[in-house]
Amino acid sequence: MLLTEGPQGEAVLLEQVYEGAPTIQSGRHRTTVNEFTDQSPALRPTVLQEAAERLVALGTFDSDKILVEEDKGAILGGVVALAVKLPLAVARWYTYDLGGQSIAVPIDSEYFAGNLYVNGIEPGDRVTIVDDTISTGGTLIALIEAVQAAGATVSEVLVAVEKPENGGREKVAERFGIEVRTLIRIAVDGETQKARVMS
Repeated sequence: MLLTEGPQGEAVLLEQVYEGAPTIQSGRHRTTVNEFTDQSPALRPTVLQEAAERLVALGTFDSDKILVEEDKGAILGGVVALAVKLPLAVARWYTYDLGGQSIAVPIDSEYFAGNLYVNGIEPGDRVTIVDDTISTGGTLIALIEAVQAAGATVSEVLVAVEKPENGGREKVAERFGIEVRTLIRIAVDGETQKARVMS
């Protein structure tokens, strides 16, 4: 059961975090600044728990491991991994010199262009990818490519928030034939500089 529910029992915290959240120009796109992804203000445990519980309910987790990226997805992925009792692999923005054990893949996301380094994914693994947000799809594309380069397969992709105007879900589906499942969709309004939750 979720910690906070609306009048009909629907979850409300994550939507409340995004409705009216301020936005800023970040590279090529506007993005929100909020407690869930940016810890501004500090992330309430009820928000994190609700998002994790809703992702657990959304997924099947017929996997051997969960893969997240370290910047924003790791906080959410860690809680999900605990809930479903699966090992957690983390893609990092830097590598350790361990004799080629990291899988380096190029990334071109809303926030960053460069390389992403994945450790802990092995041939034959079935992997659930968990992330906080899909916008342009750049991070998820890099994570999927890393899984495939390791000789593993992506079982499912679960994301808390989608910004559909940037087409990330469609890019992932077109390139890999993988459906990205999300909890909520938001629009970032350049005129009001606020976010709104879409139905």
